[in-house]
Amino acid sequence: MKIGIIRCMQTEDYCPGTIDFKMIRDRQGAFEGIVEDIEIIGMISCGGCPGKKSILRAKEMVKRGADTIVLSSCITRGNPIGYPCPFAKKMKECISSALGDEIKIIDYTH
Repeated sequence: MKIGIIRCMQTEDYCPGTIDFKMIRDRQGAFEGIVEDIEIIGMISCGGCPGKKSILRAKEMVKRGADTIVLSSCITRGNPIGYPCPFAKKMKECISSALGDEIKIIDYTH
């Protein structure tokens, strides 16, 4: 599995993604049960509200080899600030529509 991670631009100033990487390494959270190797292609922000740049950024990660796009928990669950992105559902729909069924989307990391 080759993943591209999209994170919330609002949290990137103080969250270095440590827990995201730990979940991947330890096969916990959204990665529980995945037995194949996981390669991180890249990690990038959504580009800021309302997340329109996430579509182009997801496409670029697919061009660079990603077969799975992961929306980090800061977007979908509001970790660590307790405020999920109000655009998360629409962002996921737009990314999914732009990439097609061949690219898997994971809704969270932890």
